[in-house]
Amino acid sequence: MRRLTVSLILLVLSACAATERRQPAVSRGDAQRVIADPGFLEQYAATRRFSQGRPRSMKIVPDGSAVLFLRSPADSFVQDLYEFDTATGEERRLLTATQILDGAQEHLSVEEKARRERMRLVARGIASYRLSEDGSRILVGLSGRLFVVERAGGKVTELKSDNGYALSTRFSPDGQSIACVRNKEVYVIDIRTGLEWQLTVGSGEHVTNGLSEFVAQEEMRRYTGFWWSPDNRLIAYQQTDTSGVELMHIADATHPDRKPHTWPYPRAGKTNAKVRLGVVPVKGGDTVWVQWDQERYPYLATVKWKKNAPLTILVQNRTQTEEVLLSIDPYTGESTPLLTERDDAWINLDQRMPHWLPDGSAFLWKTERGGAWELELRDRYGKLVAPLTTPQFRCKGFVSYEEKDRVVYVRGSDDPTQTHLYRIPIDEAPATPVRLTEDPGVHYMTFSKDHSVYLHTGSSIKGSRFNSVRRKDGTVIGRLESVGQKAPFVPNAEFTTAGRSPKFHAVLIRPRNFEHGRRYPVLLHVYGGPHGQMVSASPNRYLIQQWFADHGFIVVSLDGRGTPNRGRPWERVIKGNLIDIPLQDQVAGLKALGRKYRELDLDHVGVYGGSFGGYFAAMAVMRRPDVFHAGVAQAPVCDWLDYDSHYTERYMGLPHENAAGYEASNVLTYAGELSQPLLIIHGTADDNVYFAHSLKMSNALFRAGKEHEFLPLTGFTHMVPDPLVTKRLETRIVNFFEKHLMAP
Repeated sequence: MRRLTVSLILLVLSACAATERRQPAVSRGDAQRVIADPGFLEQYAATRRFSQGRPRSMKIVPDGSAVLFLRSPADSFVQDLYEFDTATGEERRLLTATQILDGAQEHLSVEEKARRERMRLVARGIASYRLSEDGSRILVGLSGRLFVVERAGGKVTELKSDNGYALSTRFSPDGQSIACVRNKEVYVIDIRTGLEWQLTVGSGEHVTNGLSEFVAQEEMRRYTGFWWSPDNRLIAYQQTDTSGVELMHIADATHPDRKPHTWPYPRAGKTNAKVRLGVVPVKGGDTVWVQWDQERYPYLATVKWKKNAPLTILVQNRTQTEEVLLSIDPYTGESTPLLTERDDAWINLDQRMPHWLPDGSAFLWKTERGGAWELELRDRYGKLVAPLTTPQFRCKGFVSYEEKDRVVYVRGSDDPTQTHLYRIPIDEAPATPVRLTEDPGVHYMTFSKDHSVYLHTGSSIKGSRFNSVRRKDGTVIGRLESVGQKAPFVPNAEFTTAGRSPKFHAVLIRPRNFEHGRRYPVLLHVYGGPHGQMVSASPNRYLIQQWFADHGFIVVSLDGRGTPNRGRPWERVIKGNLIDIPLQDQVAGLKALGRKYRELDLDHVGVYGGSFGGYFAAMAVMRRPDVFHAGVAQAPVCDWLDYDSHYTERYMGLPHENAAGYEASNVLTYAGELSQPLLIIHGTADDNVYFAHSLKMSNALFRAGKEHEFLPLTGFTHMVPDPLVTKRLETRIVNFFEKHLMAP
């Protein structure tokens, strides 16, 4: 009898322990334990994630005498132009859109809206500006009109035109003229006289001159379609023919009376835009067309035309496994190879390369040939002079070259979650880079042309921000002040690692009233794809994640293979299949964190993300329902055959050469396997990941008899800048996870 009683007690205790393990750590009834402040979300949305009121688009004039920047009030998207005087440390407002337009409402053309979408710009007022090469003049475009500001006296001159909306405006090197694109043609304007003339001809329904094509803007980060010669006499321009490219239509379903907007959009495996480069005299004349093997290298990736250096272009093959840097004779169009790069997987672009030295004797070049980014010095003809860094250094990017001391400044770090600044003397190469920043965190520097002044921006791992103006010796002149609202807290972020081989960098955001000994449901906030890094030693980027955590979750992010800053093999392992290894790594990293931190309740895990992260979230709940118990997919790619050619083919190859990979990476392949709650969110006007992606996913799930939720964001693109919609959206997501991951 005693034996039976003991057995029953052990059985009951065992059952209780198992029940405790299965139950979520926090229930919706534990209202006193949820400290998420609804006022925070209101503030977060109204200030666009606390970004309004901060200095933006900071530029130092060449002699270091002033810093120009844009800034909005704390509660507005409308930016004004300011100047910080480095002699006095004082700032003044130079210009407002209201002054220029005399109170008239700003108007953006459809083309300008699309350009800003590519650049992820949502600000109004003075959204951007150009500084002349000598720093004496500022160019501002508003509502397609052009205004030149004289810095010395503040005089504003409008360059009036009857030839249409101005796009892609820029100064000539001497600052005396402006070039822009109107009605698909390049125009030049003499600032002194106001005289304007059309420079190019031949545009039409499918042909544009002077504008970069969709994939150049969206994927290559090349937003320019024409380039001045250093002597002001010539302009090189891109001519784009989209006659063979598929047309995509975006209609406003809430206004069926309105015509849809139509865009040429090259899907994977389909016809791309045909691009060629011409050179034309600024005073008018015939175009000289640049000659290269366009059948083999159809992508015009980069164009550089600097003082004392030749017109230089970088062209790529369709699969981006080979590229050639070419020197161009602008008077004959003949091209001469300087160097060729090859990679069996793909080649990453860096629009700052090549960087020609001021005397034109050599140029700087970045390569991953040795397994990680390296910076090289090459002579005028492309021959290697010296490697400036080694693959072990983990160079993240080029910052600046100082001619006087023959020094290169670069970004780098042994820790991929941090970014520091380093100094490298090129005449001592290969030399050990000298680190200039000490505090753990993320650091950036911007130099004046003469390197007498620099901007030091970034944030520390403790949450402090820095935005200081300094002299070359490090002396602080002052700060570019933010007038925006400050977040009411620094996120409770712990940076850590998980696993051994491979080892993943991760960040955990716990509730601010975290209780030791309790277990919390987990939210995996994920991107998981190429060129997207979720873990950065800057706690301030995790503000909304902290709000989620304060609802009773622990929010986790980690970077698996396929993400940047861990070397070529780490990044290229996803070639041909965009989901298998990233999903495997997120699961492995999550389980490793669960072993390391007992407060993580891995029996109740949600996953959410946007864009590639939305694609990943949908795949995660379909393919690994044993790990992920609810998912939110925002703006997800569904079928890679419906995404743009340059991005997709870089990682997946051509569809007819990798049919199995495309099938394995397609969400529709697994729609019938959905067994966990899924919320799909998508903007109906998205021209990057088209709304059709989510419609196809929803349709496949419906036909498979799989319940799911679908939230269309009416009229929104890939971005959601509207404060009210941001507030409603984040609330909807957290309510979804509370419903499915917490006990009633």
